[in-house]
Amino acid sequence: MIATAVTTTAALPPPARPWPGLDGLRPYIGILGVLLGALASTLGARATTFGLTDLRGALHVGFDEGAWITTAYGVGQMVVGVACPYLGILFGARRVLFTGIGLFFLASLLAPLSPNLAAYLAMQFLSGLGAGTFIPLTIRFIVLNLPARLVVFGLAAYAMNSEFSQNIGAALEGWYAETWSIAWLNWQYCLVLPLMFLCVWIGVPREPLNTSLLKDHDGPGVVYAAVGFGLLYAALDQGNRLDWTRSGLVVGLLVAGGLVTALFVVRELFVSRRPFLNLRLMLRGNLLLLMLLLAGFRFIILSTAYIIPLYLQVVQNFRELQVGPVLLFIALPQFALILPLGYLLARVDGRWVLAAGALLIAVACWQATALTSLWATWDFLPSQALQAVGQCLALTALVVLVVRAITPADAISIGALMQTSRLFGGEIGVAFMQTFVRQREQLHSNLLGLHVDPLAGATASRLAQYQAALASHGTDTGTAALGAAKLLANAVAQQSSVLAYIDGFAAAGVGALGCVLLAAWLRPETPKT
Repeated sequence: MIATAVTTTAALPPPARPWPGLDGLRPYIGILGVLLGALASTLGARATTFGLTDLRGALHVGFDEGAWITTAYGVGQMVVGVACPYLGILFGARRVLFTGIGLFFLASLLAPLSPNLAAYLAMQFLSGLGAGTFIPLTIRFIVLNLPARLVVFGLAAYAMNSEFSQNIGAALEGWYAETWSIAWLNWQYCLVLPLMFLCVWIGVPREPLNTSLLKDHDGPGVVYAAVGFGLLYAALDQGNRLDWTRSGLVVGLLVAGGLVTALFVVRELFVSRRPFLNLRLMLRGNLLLLMLLLAGFRFIILSTAYIIPLYLQVVQNFRELQVGPVLLFIALPQFALILPLGYLLARVDGRWVLAAGALLIAVACWQATALTSLWATWDFLPSQALQAVGQCLALTALVVLVVRAITPADAISIGALMQTSRLFGGEIGVAFMQTFVRQREQLHSNLLGLHVDPLAGATASRLAQYQAALASHGTDTGTAALGAAKLLANAVAQQSSVLAYIDGFAAAGVGALGCVLLAAWLRPETPKT
């Protein structure tokens, strides 16, 4: 009997092993979701910027009207971004993210179907509102849901993800325009957002409504911040096109935005019993310097990201599909640095990593000042590869230093301050560089033009060469003479542009050195509990 029982038992198949549960994976699935949101949010601004020409053509609008397309998206992000961490505490991150996903998906789906510019601008604003909820909640979710030993790696992935999405916009826009349709500039998010929704559904925990906060809800403060920051952002985005103080619209936006923002500051500091944005935190430890550094790095990064595509488009007549590979030199290497950088920041003072990154960016900008009118895609590789490493070091170290400097109770205010510094820093950088390059180009054009003497031998020789080249293609003498003059004017304009871009790289390098000096003022910080 015993032998039979043993034989029977041995013949039975082994018991089936249950599928592993999702409980241990939920935080990582949630982090994948918020990282996808951060990628889509940043990409929404950059890809639209590169696709403005094609979008204007699709909508049949001119340059001035089409300039508001990017502004509408950015204002939407600014309006919701400053209040998003507060809303996340009040309603729960899960509800806020679902609302943002729904808005972004619906607006992205309908935008290409817009019958006119007004409808498209409305969809862009709604897209900005939806996408603006993603980035402010990402850092908080990483810090609260990853094991302590892995937080630094999660923050490194967040920093790399943000920069990657910023530098693939040109390649994606060019590919859509050349192979599919410009409509996919919006529809691409309809492919990403369902996956994000699934990740958030599985990985982001349900949180109760904090109705107790409604008793002291700082509604006016939220409205003042949203309106004031939105108006200032619009003024910065349109300032260069409308020539700043010469435009009544820009002056009105700046004055109105400044007044509403001043009301917001007064309320948060002196009136509200429980301000949604605790501005006094800026006076603690290194936080003020860290926010200035965040704005400064965004200033530098978007400045150089503005110059290179502009040079390739203006001087080399490249399309976005040809511009994309240059920016990918910055985007792609960053993923290889996530693990070693996380390992480094777990063992080395983040201030040194931050300063080293800023110094590498300064060196990269100095290398780029060797620019000539003969440079093409591969000539930017050495400087952009070095800048990629510098950005990785600086931004990741900066995020880690901010997180180590705060307590959980301060997370709401810090998230809003970081989003505000990030958006304003980038917008100020682009606005400054647009105006700086334009004015330097005008200056160089004037100085070069002064040396083009119609009676000089060198000028006459150059005109004769141009005229002979045109005549060899069957152009008559009078037309060839006019064409030669135009070619000489174009050559002067081209060299003026190149000199202006060199000045732009030099200005960005000075900004990077300024960040090194700010990093030197940072005091040693111990992690807060």
